[in-house]
Amino acid sequence: MRIGQLAERTGTSERLLRYYERVGLLTADRRPNGYRDYAPAAEQTVRQIRALLAAGLPTSLIKRMLPCAETDGSLRPCPGVLGALRTQLTELDRRAEGIEQARRTLREAIAATERAT
Repeated sequence: MRIGQLAERTGTSERLLRYYERVGLLTADRRPNGYRDYAPAAEQTVRQIRALLAAGLPTSLIKRMLPCAETDGSLRPCPGVLGALRTQLTELDRRAEGIEQARRTLREAIAATERAT
């Protein structure tokens, strides 16, 4: 399928699909006219990429994980992937704590401002 078809089927822009290809997350054959030709499995690959990005994973880690991906979206064990996922979760937990602290501070500032008026 061509890039426009893949974009439409996955709800992903053509620009993002080209980016995924450029960073090695997605592959396409080239027709003689230069058009990209994606295999039917590319649709599932794009959905997996989008889900992993939504989980906060960087493209460098997603690139390592895609060979471990099953067609149902699950991951089979691959060397180093579980440790990398745990590290990413720890980082997300750290960032979530920072956001929660910022929310508490903001709530306190709002309450103090409301009392002053």
